[in-house]
Amino acid sequence: MQMIISKKMAMADKWHVLRMSLFTAVFLSAAATHAATVSVTVVDSAGNPLSDAAVYAEPSVTAPAAKNARKVEIEQKDRAFFPLVTVVQAGTEIGFPNHDTVRHQVYSFSAPKVFELKLYAGVPSNPMLFDKPGTVVLGCNIHDQMLAYIHIVPTPYFGKTDSAGKVKLEGLPSGSYHLKAWHFNLPSGAIIPDQPLNVAASDSAASIKLNTKSIK
Repeated sequence: MQMIISKKMAMADKWHVLRMSLFTAVFLSAAATHAATVSVTVVDSAGNPLSDAAVYAEPSVTAPAAKNARKVEIEQKDRAFFPLVTVVQAGTEIGFPNHDTVRHQVYSFSAPKVFELKLYAGVPSNPMLFDKPGTVVLGCNIHDQMLAYIHIVPTPYFGKTDSAGKVKLEGLPSGSYHLKAWHFNLPSGAIIPDQPLNVAASDSAASIKLNTKSIK
């Protein structure tokens, strides 16, 4: 009798797990269905399109954690960093491959990530973890002209504007957000613009004007 009862309880547990799995699948499917895309245009102080601007939407509630699925690299080539601007979510690792014909010594004195990669060629054995929001300025101790920027954001909903000053933030669930933008040409100590953004089930558009000038 006890064995029969145990088997019935085990079967009931399996059905419970199955029902919960189905419920979770339906919930995630519904969430994905209601995820929207926000098309953002960023212009400079003269109203011209601004490229290489970091744009991100911070949820009014806690943002999802970084999944670290995306491989991010900042390359060194022709004695320059590529890309000039990199945008990542806090908790992302970045590799610094040196594809140049000379060695480099990459460093940063910026508060979100102070580090130094001693003089090297090729690919460092381990990527660097960037776990604090903020802006990191990269340099090379050997080549003073080398400069690049990493803007670390506390949200998975981010992007970088193209040459037309446009970017799409995809997969935003319905809700309220703070839409922000940053550019490396903003005046030192400038406050990052913050405007409310309400996302519904349908796609939408927004625009941001930054107090800076486009790079020609």
